[in-house]
Amino acid sequence: MARIEGIRIKNYRVLKDITLGKLSNTQAAQPLAPMTAVIGKNGVGKSSLFDAFGFLADCLKLGVEEACDARGRGGFERIHSRGSHEPIKFEVCYRQEPHASLITYVLFVHQDDSGRPCVAGELLFQRHKERKGGKVLLFLMMVLGTGVVWKGASQGRQVDEDGFDYELAKQQWAGDESKEAELITLEDKRKLGIATLGALKQHPRIAAFRQFLEGWYLSYFTPDAARSLPLAGPQRRLNAHGDNLGNVVQFMEREHPDRFERILERIAERVPGIERIDTELSPDGRLLLRFNDRGFTDPFYAQQMSDGTLKLFAYLLMLEDPDPPPFICIEEPENGLYHKLLEVLAAEFRRHATGERNTSQIFVTTHQPYLVDALRPDETWILEKGSDGFATIRRASDDPIVQAMVEEGLPLGSLWYSDYLERTEANAL
Repeated sequence: MARIEGIRIKNYRVLKDITLGKLSNTQAAQPLAPMTAVIGKNGVGKSSLFDAFGFLADCLKLGVEEACDARGRGGFERIHSRGSHEPIKFEVCYRQEPHASLITYVLFVHQDDSGRPCVAGELLFQRHKERKGGKVLLFLMMVLGTGVVWKGASQGRQVDEDGFDYELAKQQWAGDESKEAELITLEDKRKLGIATLGALKQHPRIAAFRQFLEGWYLSYFTPDAARSLPLAGPQRRLNAHGDNLGNVVQFMEREHPDRFERILERIAERVPGIERIDTELSPDGRLLLRFNDRGFTDPFYAQQMSDGTLKLFAYLLMLEDPDPPPFICIEEPENGLYHKLLEVLAAEFRRHATGERNTSQIFVTTHQPYLVDALRPDETWILEKGSDGFATIRRASDDPIVQAMVEEGLPLGSLWYSDYLERTEANAL
């Protein structure tokens, strides 16, 4: 399954310029782990980082103008880093398969002359030998809705990754008379080129990246949503807020009973008393999710269950998806969970992310030391706020002292709680 190896975000809220993992021109950097967690104090940008993934996915689904307004973002001016005159930039490096070539997608979002958000530019390319300064094979290059797409992988082009020079870009594609090159102009410069071209079979690299991005799953799960009463009818996948939890239970009971039994066994191990979870149809066609507790004759319904029980059940159900999404992003999964269950949850996430079958890459943000105790330094990134008010980020394993202390048996969360992971002037020297 496809995996993100690195991502760079520029000029998005407090994320003026941060990089996680390996980009195509950073040979020494290590790629993101199958499971990645970002920790940090309140106000350092964890929610902005989570929302950045959602914004990128919304750009594909809705277009950049609607994405700027979606989910309460408040428009381009609200999400554009203060004081910056450069476009918002996303650079995503991923591999379609473990040993496949590293592919890079770059998106620039800015305002046009009328002040409306637009796609200032897009790139999709593969760097030769994955080193800085190496020749790149371009599959897509667009500026303000106009550009060129190459149908084959035989056309190499040198590009400036830090921005677009429109006149230079025109020169680069204007003289390309090869059969592989095709000049294109989009009808709407607020829509992504990969959204249109990715639907065409003659552009398999673009189609593969579009499918990858479309498959991202961002969890905005809330227990109150899970307590709603949806209309009956099985559904394959838990939606972002979890208000179709009962529908997914219906689907798993019918289509994958063995998988569902495994979930019930693990729930019974983690939550004392839970013996059975199933659904019941109400007289008006609504779906009731009920929990059978040993020792009680009558079942409890979702409306009576604790936030933690509903959340743990939803996450286990999500991880048993028979056709899992390639990328799962969860903000603060610890909310509402008993602290001793956090190690269990981290182990379940890691088991899924590192499994032998097609499994998801998992990305979480957290501020709970008990969850961090179950993480490894190479899985953990520390987000902090710099003196300029913008976020900085680094991997815990990059600090040899922290790595050595964990190897000696000290839990990472305890080190964080004790401020050993904080970058102060004293320990930075």
